[in-house]
Formats: sequence, C-alpha cells, structure tokens
Amino acid sequence: MTLKQLEREVGGALFETDRNNRLTALGAFMLDTARLQIRSCDRTVEGIRAYASNRIGRLTLASIPSVATNLVPSLCPASSGTGPASKSSSWISIAGTFAYSSRRGRRISELPDDRSRVPESSSSRFVRDRFKVVCSSESDLVIAGKSVHWSELEGENLILKGASEKIETSLYRVLAGKASIQVWNVTSLLALAKAGFGTTLLPASAVVHLPDGVVALDLAYEEVWRMVGLLRHGDSVPSPFAFAFWEFVLDELPKLARTLGLQVVSP
Repeated sequence: MTLKQLEREVGGALFETDRNNRLTALGAFMLDTARLQIRSCDRTVEGIRAYASNRIGRLTLASIPSVATNLVPSLCPASSGTGPASKSSSWISIAGTFAYSSRRGRRISELPDDRSRVPESSSSRFVRDRFKVVCSSESDLVIAGKSVHWSELEGENLILKGASEKIETSLYRVLAGKASIQVWNVTSLLALAKAGFGTTLLPASAVVHLPDGVVALDLAYEEVWRMVGLLRHGDSVPSPFAFAFWEFVLDELPKLARTLGLQVVSP
C-alpha cells in the first residue's frame, strides 16, 4: 500500500512488474536521487556536529602590524600544530589594522589603558610591550652602551611612527613636536634607521627580528609601554571555534610573551 501511494505521489510506476524485482527508469532515478539526499543529509548532520564540537570553523583576526608579524604566527593553531585548528580543516583569516570602534569579530589588538575607550567589548590584558629606541648600529647611542634618556634624543633626527603616538610623556611629546618626518611602514622605517638617517621608537614586539646594521636599545623609563592583548565584543556569542581560540590564546600568549621579553600582566 505504501509503494502504491508513493507511485501515485511521484506520478509513475517504480517497478516494471508486480513482483517488484526490477526498477523502471523512474524508479532507478528516484533511488539514485534518494541515496544522494541521504548521504548529503548525513554529511550535513556530521558538519553541524563537527562545528559544535570545534572540529571545523572559521576565525577572522584583525591585528596591528607588529603583533601580526611577531605574535600571531605563533598563536595561530593552524601554524603551531596545537589547539583548536589542529584537529581538522579550519580557516583562519588575518585582516589589517582596525579601529577600536570596529564592532565585529574577535581581534588581537593593542589595548588602551582605559577599557572604557573600548565600548561594548570584553578584553583580556596580557603583556606590557615596552618601547625601544631603534637606531643604526653605528649610532653614538650604541657606543654609549646604556639605557637611553630623553635628553640623549634631543640631538637625534627623530622619525615618528603611529605606535609612538601612545607615548604621552611630556618630554617625549616635546621631542616629537620637533620631528619633521613620519613613516608608517616598518620596513622603510628600519631602512632609514640603518642608513643613519634618524632614530625612532618601536614596541619590543616590533623589533624581534631586526636587520643587520639596526639595533634596539632600552629606554631608561619602564613606564613607557603599550598594552597588548585579545579583544572581543561582548554583545554576541562566539562560535565554538572562536571561543576555543580565545581560550587557546589565554593560555599561550603569556608564555610566548615571556620568551620575547615582554612583561606579563595578569588578566
């Protein structure tokens, strides 16, 4: 009775004889189509389960350049061979620099000291990224062989970069006010420093791998730093993969920071 009802529903016979032992062309087509649909349904259910259990997923990170260069590669589970992306196929996309007012995604970023400047978000502070004086290896600052004071930069051709805008020390602001050049590209900035054109300030995370002929010197002021950590918006529920990556970074970033000589700060 069920078979007859099905034939009426599809509008044709499914078997060539009443013995139901040989399919018609319609019956063969229906069988093949049904098998494809069942396999597709099984794959769909498995995909949903894999997504829910963090075996697949997609994660987009927006990062400041120095963090993207020297921290993110060691934190991406796909490249480190551990963490949430190591269990199966997942995709991590790294975007460019972003503004604090951006409202979507999970992001590794430089964090302001005042969290009220990051509206509708939750953040975890991790490390203080101290600024370094970057100059030619032949500079008199290198020959002096000591930590650099602001007064020693007065006779230097100071090259400004966006990251140093966070330095609010009054003596540095005076020096910055006299600067005549600003460079946003780190590669160009290091080339100028190597050529002896000038001196600049960069965070420690940005000077992990310096070219020959360029050195990074300590500032004599421990309070000159920026905060680096993970930032996410608190008004949405992260995907299982994004949440697992958040937990992964909570565990791994402090360890990595210590290897780079950055000061770890408790969340």
